[in-house]
Amino acid sequence: MKFAEFHPGQIIEAGPYDVTEAEVLTFARQYDPQWFHTEPALAAQGPFSGLIASGWHTCGMAMRLVTDRVLAGSESYASPGVQQVKWPHPVRPGDSLSLRAEVISVRTSKSQPHLGILLWRWQLHNQQARCVLELEATSLFDLSRPV
Repeated sequence: MKFAEFHPGQIIEAGPYDVTEAEVLTFARQYDPQWFHTEPALAAQGPFSGLIASGWHTCGMAMRLVTDRVLAGSESYASPGVQQVKWPHPVRPGDSLSLRAEVISVRTSKSQPHLGILLWRWQLHNQQARCVLELEATSLFDLSRPV
C-alpha cells in the first residue's frame, strides 16, 4: 500500500500464517534457545504444557504478514521502534495466525515534508481468536522515493 492510502481508523487484515514445529525449533535454537522453545519433551512437562514459539519469533511472523499484505511495494523504509510489545497467549506449532492492524495516525513530518509517519496497532490472533501479540509501531515512508 502507498502512504496516501492510509487513514486513521482503517483496519487492515492479513493471514493466515501457519506455524510449524520445525520453524519454531529452528528460530529458537538460533535466537532464543530456552528449553520451552527448543525441547518438546521438557516443554510438555512445563508451565505451558507444550512447546511454544519465542515472542520474538511471533513478532517476526507478524512482520511477515505486514510486509506481504501492506509494506511490499510501498514507500516504507524504516521504523524508529515500537511503543509496546505484549504476548498475552503463547503461539504453538499448528497455530494459524491472522493479523489485524489498526491505523492510529497518519502525518507528514513538519521539518521533513517528504517523510510520512504512520502509527498503527497490530494484533495477531490464533485460530481460536486468542490474541498472541499486541504492539504499537511507527513506520516511516520516504514520499520522495519512486516505487
